[in-house]
Amino acid sequence: MRFQLLGPLSITDGRDVVVLPPAKPTSLLAALLVRPGEVVPTSRLRQAVWGEEQPATAKAALQSCVLRLRRLFAKYGIEDHAVAAVAGGYLLPADGDTLDLLHFRRLTAEAEGAGEAELPLLRRALDLWRGPLLTNVPSELLHRDEVPRLVEERLRVLERVCEIQLARGRCRDVLVDLWEATRARPQHEGLVAQLMRALYRVGRQNEALAEYRRIRAHLRDELGVDPGTELQELELAILRGDEPRGPVSDAVTLTSASPVPAPTPTSPASLAPALPLPGPLASHGSPDGPEDAPAGPRSAEGGRPGPRLPHVPGFTGRTRETAALVSHLGEGGRNGSAPVLAVVSGGPGMGKTALALHAAHLVADRYPAGAVLLPLSAPDGTPRPADEAAAELRSLLPSGAAPASSLVILDDAVHPDQVRRFLDATGCGAVVVTSRMGLAALVATHGPAVLQLGALPPQESRALLTAVLGQERVAAESGAVHTLTEACGHVPLALRIVAARLLTRPRMRLADHAAWLLRDLPARLALPDDPRMSVPLALDGALRRLPAPLADAHLRLARLEGRITAPDAAGVLSLPEADAEEVLERLLDTGLVEEDRPGTFRMNPLFRAHALHRSTRTGGAPQPLAAAVRHALPSGAT
Repeated sequence: MRFQLLGPLSITDGRDVVVLPPAKPTSLLAALLVRPGEVVPTSRLRQAVWGEEQPATAKAALQSCVLRLRRLFAKYGIEDHAVAAVAGGYLLPADGDTLDLLHFRRLTAEAEGAGEAELPLLRRALDLWRGPLLTNVPSELLHRDEVPRLVEERLRVLERVCEIQLARGRCRDVLVDLWEATRARPQHEGLVAQLMRALYRVGRQNEALAEYRRIRAHLRDELGVDPGTELQELELAILRGDEPRGPVSDAVTLTSASPVPAPTPTSPASLAPALPLPGPLASHGSPDGPEDAPAGPRSAEGGRPGPRLPHVPGFTGRTRETAALVSHLGEGGRNGSAPVLAVVSGGPGMGKTALALHAAHLVADRYPAGAVLLPLSAPDGTPRPADEAAAELRSLLPSGAAPASSLVILDDAVHPDQVRRFLDATGCGAVVVTSRMGLAALVATHGPAVLQLGALPPQESRALLTAVLGQERVAAESGAVHTLTEACGHVPLALRIVAARLLTRPRMRLADHAAWLLRDLPARLALPDDPRMSVPLALDGALRRLPAPLADAHLRLARLEGRITAPDAAGVLSLPEADAEEVLERLLDTGLVEEDRPGTFRMNPLFRAHALHRSTRTGGAPQPLAAAVRHALPSGAT
């Protein structure tokens, strides 16, 4: 058995992985594992588990927590990993075979001076990171003190990997990694310098200089300082054309990484080659219109261009999801290999199509036959036959082009069978499916990569508004920005509508717009000149797609504020608890409710506001729910 610390805290036997629940024994285990083989003082363990509000009998409580942890070990057959009580505290022995953190450190140590083997060893080390650290560990102390220290270790390895690749002339290979890292760490001058050099060496001088302007503005706004000498000299070298465009010497000297004060999401160590960088503006919702942009290189047949994807006007946020999807899609495009499949699901307005298009543009060079966006439903939600979509794909591909070298986005899938039949009929190199449904039956039969989009984190919501409105305007009214993002429920579509209104009213105060918005929410989250840019219409359309009993259940559940459990839902819906739990599961599959933890759900505040407004508009209480509500949605398994 092995402990996995580099991501959600979990236990694995090499085949199955058990992610531990967010509980006090989990915090205790994490506090011991971040200091493997060391004696961790009891005072620090108590603070890691209970924080500042420790129980009156703290000593006995810690002993009880240790006992619960030992029982957890016994449950999973890992009694050999004993928590040892020693003078002054506890320790948990571990080595590189039993703890991924120590395995990571062992690989990085082996990489030093390993010559040609250094890069593969460092990539293996980075592959051990499985996502943001300790997301299931409810310990403020560990997230404040330990997570940043561990993340800094990863960043130094990532910086070394990028430096080696830059030295070997593989500048395109590092663009996505460096773009993701610099957005998560905007003050990290070493990573920004690498990104500037990579961009310049692939002929993108303006973007390299834009990166310098971005970090200069950030450092001035946040710290009141200018970039260091290295970045200033690099900017001057690029302006003069002194920075070499081609590969540099293989002799690589790694400068130490700048201090890292907070955690960063993980990203793959290596992504597909020739990845262009996204633009500087913010966009998360559906594509803005029929404007087209090249989605890939010219096809090999006669130099004719392949299909074109709708243009996504810039993109900010969804960093972790973008990196994961790009990495997955980078594996496709090989003739004769099984298609690479990914499912992007989430509620209305969460930016599923935009993410799929953004990732497709980033990996365009990987698919010589081009990339295609194919809708799988009509505006009213009616499913489109898979054979019709397959025929459209064949008509769009260049003559003689193999479907296996194409990338297809199947947009707004309604049922797993649509996707299955399309796959059987085409044999594409890669397929990204977007859907408001979870498509669990497709996941069960085809095992795709799964990305589920919810509301944006608050910092990404603010970044979206900042990218559109500018740092100065946002910083001047920080409180109003918080009010606006909360009113929007951190839903990308709503944030884009707010940003668009404010961008066309440069003299309007953000606080005044927030007050106006809150007087009639969510009706005012709409743009009059584009019906697609409307939160009420998007949510009305989502409800129209549901069977009437399930739509009524959603409206009724909006009466519950905060967390929703099956007993709460049973009371509001006048159903047995088991039936109410099934209704919640069905609504979870549509993205209209989200799951906090098993058995506990919540409704996005913007979705709740819409449901309450709609209930009032339609005359109050919906019709009584029938017992058949449990079967209101198809299972998808056909």
